[in-house]
Amino acid sequence: MTLPTATRAPAVTRDAWLRRFRPLDTAAVRLVCFPHAGGSASSYLRFATALAPGGIEVLAVQYPGRQERRSEPFARSVEELVEALLPELRQWTGRPFALFGHSLGATLAYETARRLAAYGEAPVHLFLSGRRAPTVPRRDTGHLLDDAGLIDMISRLQGTDPALLQDEELLRMVLPAIRSDYEMAGAYVHRPGAALRMPVTVLTGDSDPNVGVQDAQRWSEVAAGDFRLWVMPGGHFFLNDRTQSVCTIIEEALEHAH
Repeated sequence: MTLPTATRAPAVTRDAWLRRFRPLDTAAVRLVCFPHAGGSASSYLRFATALAPGGIEVLAVQYPGRQERRSEPFARSVEELVEALLPELRQWTGRPFALFGHSLGATLAYETARRLAAYGEAPVHLFLSGRRAPTVPRRDTGHLLDDAGLIDMISRLQGTDPALLQDEELLRMVLPAIRSDYEMAGAYVHRPGAALRMPVTVLTGDSDPNVGVQDAQRWSEVAAGDFRLWVMPGGHFFLNDRTQSVCTIIEEALEHAH
């Protein structure tokens, strides 16, 4: 879970969906990043800072219902969110671009890649992090928990400062978004289709309680092109401690994308 943090204001794009923390008009390739459940675009600020020197511009997706979009209704399904995002995202596909998603964001990145591929506008690379493959049977029920149960579940994922989980006012602000995103994850049903032909890189933590290594490996079942699995030290939010290592993997994978 990403709680509101004090960061410098991102550049405004042509829509409400994408944030540019480090605008790079000469970027060789763009990386569109999808946050985890309850997350916001600001969770990718460190990616933007780390990747800009290598000529990779990060565009972070801002879901409805959080931060400056908090007055908007939450998306109720993966399909609804992807459908709303696509027209805005396609304005940025005039140069090579890749997609990166963590946890719920991986599902959204995957479904977005499928839709873009159907339009003949496939990304040059798809990065999927902290998520079981859609071919793995799953039942997400976090949204059915009461507030105490949901907070306990978030705490066990170790992605949030424990002190912040004791701030009742802050929790009242963020719990609705988290619950809505978990409901979206629970409603998601994978529909088989053509395997993706762009290169796919999957990352997972070796002690992630939600994603076993075999479950991550099964992303290969929906990938017809080059496939690589990276097992990183850490739990579900290994990204927090391994940002530079993950960004190095991204840079190396995209080195010849343009």
